[in-house]
Amino acid sequence: MKIAVVGTGYVGLVTGTCFAESGVTVTCIDNDKQKVRQLNEGSVPIYEPGLESMIRRNVEKKRLFFKSGLKDGIEGSEVVFIAVGTPPGEDGSADLKHVISVAKEIGSLIKKYIVVVTKSTVPVGTAEKIRKAIQGQLDKRNSKVTFDMASNPEFLKEGAAVDDFLKPERIVIGIDNERTADIMKRLYMPFVLNNHPILFMDIASAEITKYAANAMLATRISFINEIANLCDLLGADINQVRKGIGSDSRIGSKFLYPGTGYGGSCFPKDVKAIIKTGQDHGYELNVVKAVEKANEYQKNVIFNKMTKLFDNNFRNKTIGIWGLSFKPKTDDIRESSSVYLIGMLLKKGAKIKVYDPAAMDETKKVLGSTIYYAGDPYEALEGADAMVLMTEWSEFHLPDFKKIAGILKGKIIFDGRNIYDPSEIKKLGFKYFGIGRR
Repeated sequence: MKIAVVGTGYVGLVTGTCFAESGVTVTCIDNDKQKVRQLNEGSVPIYEPGLESMIRRNVEKKRLFFKSGLKDGIEGSEVVFIAVGTPPGEDGSADLKHVISVAKEIGSLIKKYIVVVTKSTVPVGTAEKIRKAIQGQLDKRNSKVTFDMASNPEFLKEGAAVDDFLKPERIVIGIDNERTADIMKRLYMPFVLNNHPILFMDIASAEITKYAANAMLATRISFINEIANLCDLLGADINQVRKGIGSDSRIGSKFLYPGTGYGGSCFPKDVKAIIKTGQDHGYELNVVKAVEKANEYQKNVIFNKMTKLFDNNFRNKTIGIWGLSFKPKTDDIRESSSVYLIGMLLKKGAKIKVYDPAAMDETKKVLGSTIYYAGDPYEALEGADAMVLMTEWSEFHLPDFKKIAGILKGKIIFDGRNIYDPSEIKKLGFKYFGIGRR
């Protein structure tokens, strides 16, 4: 089977590579010629565990190809996935210009029946817009070629995307006829042999499923963050509260970890988009709007604690920060709470020293030389007035606190992910500030 994937961003690259791993012949297409050249040379532009070796293996086996022209990739393909970016507009709605542009190009090129699948996260009704764009080009050509639409939203977690794709909890596919369903079943057959379900539904339902899933997860994060903030005021311990409510099978413990607010490429964008979708149809999603508002507050929670401790005086203060990416196992700093905090501290005149195992280069693109990039975690703390843990990378979980005590000028630790034991930290002479911890 041969398919094409348009877009070699995070979703497109993982999608194309994992399909190639299952034996499908895949052509990934991107209009960035330099990026295509780098991928063909084995250089991967994103950090994702297991992805680079899989790309190289499938390129060598001639199952995975990277092209800069859609014409080469779409010829002979049974399915073409649209996996280009849908950045948020100023009003929060998803910007579909790249999606529609690809659709028009597909319509100008196809010579035989093909299934066009939206993999990008798009609002309800996008499949119909794509259908009209493709058909419009076919009409201009007086072509009788037919095609079908499908929606196949992704549910990939950054840092675990390869496993998520190869061992999916579920595969959601929106279709409107059996022919499309049969083709998609054949394509996904290797991934459902271990009883991972394919959930077929109408296209509109598939399109909203992605937004609803991310809105629910974001809701859980904002909820536990608000309870943690209440615990701070009441002298309770959010870790105990989290265990108490998470043991209820109706609630569960996943996504009930308090911190400094959600970030990344999906949750902030998708929450805004589903709110805008509701507004466009005359309905206010009040719960989801509250989730977004709570997250905006939470991004300031560590800064607020620091401001109170330092009496709003950050002049001549040096802050050592561990973690830049919005979560571990990725170099993605989009909507990162750490980068947000750094921006706030810089405005107040603080000097910043940082360390992250993967996201330093991405951060340099944004912050340049305004901060100091340390060669290891401890260098970031040398002479600092406080240490701030912002991303719970595994290498940060069991540091040498005696060594930290010897190099950290101010014996202050802000734990933005609650990964340290406050009592042990205090025994070593540190002041400890967590999220909702006594």
